[in-house]
Amino acid sequence: MEAEPKPADVERRDPSTANQHRRTIFSVPVTVTVSIGQARLSVSEILDLQPESIVPLTSRIEDPVDLTIDNKIIAKGELVETEDGSLGVKITEIPEQSYDDLG
Repeated sequence: MEAEPKPADVERRDPSTANQHRRTIFSVPVTVTVSIGQARLSVSEILDLQPESIVPLTSRIEDPVDLTIDNKIIAKGELVETEDGSLGVKITEIPEQSYDDLG
């Protein structure tokens, strides 16, 4: 007995104009922001900032980070070093409501 196609497979094959627009939307790039911490500074402290100044954050290096789109959390993760030595985020959690909030 042949298995029923999954809804996503049927959607990809749907040649309708509405589905073509939907597929186009999926390819639109969005900016994902990674929040690693905050700092509360007075105006005078901000004016005193110089190259080499260090601004202490409210979080530690091992604390989880939030990935956001338009100030809405879409995932949580941990900071990691990538193979090329740059900084990356390993996803550890995707809240169920995160995609619903973007709609």
